[in-house]
Amino acid sequence: MSARLDYNKVDPRGTQALLGLRKYIEHSGLEPSLIDLVNVRISQINGCAYCIRAHTDEAVARGESHTRLHLLRVWPEGPFSERERAALAWAEAITEVGDPLDQAPVDDAVYARVREQFDDSDLVALTYTAIAMNAWNRLAIAFRKPDPALAAG
Repeated sequence: MSARLDYNKVDPRGTQALLGLRKYIEHSGLEPSLIDLVNVRISQINGCAYCIRAHTDEAVARGESHTRLHLLRVWPEGPFSERERAALAWAEAITEVGDPLDQAPVDDAVYARVREQFDDSDLVALTYTAIAMNAWNRLAIAFRKPDPALAAG
């Protein structure tokens, strides 16, 4: 697949806005490892190869294990804490909000689970984390963002 256009060159203001959201997330108090897991899992759901590779590399660089990253697609069975499981369930519910087969896309059970693990401030930051990753995925997928790491290999 070849790239369609470089959205950042066309108008960098959108990228700057998303980078501002990323900065908020990074300074929100959420654990960087949790942000990494959410970013990789959302990218897996959306099928964004660029983002899967980039965020997996970031997670590994911050100390995340390859084993946990390999098991992320099946996180309910993997070696994840209850806080991580609640965050992943919440992120999946937000990502799949448009699924026509899901009658209650962000249902009360998922909300109750995440509320047991996250206070108001952390839940807002977690929600913005999911929103931001979905936005980055959609940009990369729509415009076929080329991955320099894959081109070099």
